[in-house]
Amino acid sequence: MRAIHISRLDGPEAMEVVDVPAPVDDSKVLIDVKAAGVAFPELLQTRGLYQVKPPLPFIPGAEVAGVVVSAPEGSGLVTGDKVCALPLIGGFAERVVAQPDMAFKLPDSVSFEQGAAFMFNYGTSYFALIERGHLAEGDTVLVHGAAGGIGTSAIQVAKAFGAGRVIGVVSTDEKGAIALEAGADEYVLADGFKDAVGKNVDIVVDPVGGDRFTDSLRTLREHGRLLVIGFTAGQIPTVAVNRLLLNNISVTGVGWGAFCLPRPGHIAGEWAAMLPHLAGGALRPVPGPAFPLARAAEAVQCLESRSATGKVVLTL
Repeated sequence: MRAIHISRLDGPEAMEVVDVPAPVDDSKVLIDVKAAGVAFPELLQTRGLYQVKPPLPFIPGAEVAGVVVSAPEGSGLVTGDKVCALPLIGGFAERVVAQPDMAFKLPDSVSFEQGAAFMFNYGTSYFALIERGHLAEGDTVLVHGAAGGIGTSAIQVAKAFGAGRVIGVVSTDEKGAIALEAGADEYVLADGFKDAVGKNVDIVVDPVGGDRFTDSLRTLREHGRLLVIGFTAGQIPTVAVNRLLLNNISVTGVGWGAFCLPRPGHIAGEWAAMLPHLAGGALRPVPGPAFPLARAAEAVQCLESRSATGKVVLTL
């Protein structure tokens, strides 16, 4: 089968198409891949900067959608089922295997591209807002990077699960339009967002980090929560903890994989909670650039340049 190899840690341009044996494992779900999601961890893996460091060479790709070739008895899946899955590695290939509790039957209304764009981002946003952020009915939620994959998913999860007002923070008006299309009630530009928003926010979703961090704290009302998801700006911020004490606010880490992966079945529970909203259309991945498998390096590079909006996918 065709697959993408990372054989040296020289960045996305070192990714290459190779021909390798297809995986075989009767204990797992074997999937013909139709689309694969591209996320920031793949960019980090091309330079050996991600916490998961498989031995070289390896096939990247944590999330896919496709058609079941075979599945173990008792998995609830059969040959021909349309699924999304989290193989965690190996997804940038024509076939991949996934644990049975990490493969989920897709509603007929959801495309392969949407399926490949769903679980990584929406699972993270669900874990952030519901499990770590304790989103309450009517809360005001501020979302940084609101035109990206995490940002658009956070907007939709917040609205689907009861937020009263969702504000997107973006770098341009064009990205603001994407945030509105995803379901945000309004957007503000990153330059000066603190003054535009005021001290009126219950939860900040921050996958960006960098120099926005302190101003994000200043937007929180009493008992507000800032959810730290990532650092796409590159800089890991620090916090003067007296701000937390004086204003009775919290900074909360969101390590979705670190929490869920050691707990078999936890992601399946998140899927079950989100499935009605996915089937009903309240959760609908915002399409981003789509690339054929052979152009995987370009797909990852567009994350590095921060030129992508929505969810980047590979199609097979």
